[in-house]
Amino acid sequence: MNTTDHLIKMANQIAANLAAQGQEVAIRETAQHIIDFWDPRMKAGIAAADRAQLSEIARAAVGIVTAKA
Repeated sequence: MNTTDHLIKMANQIAANLAAQGQEVAIRETAQHIIDFWDPRMKAGIAAADRAQLSEIARAAVGIVTAKA
């Protein structure tokens, strides 16, 4: 598994863990987790990744993260 695949897997796992809170909250909290805990290289890597591999929640969260960058 390469670095990008690992970042995609991590983002999808975070989103899946938060999904029970409802889509809006899960998107917001997934984005906040990435902002708070991922280093700049990880954020840049997920921003450049093929977002088709992200879950709907993770894809929306990454969109928020990249908009704030």
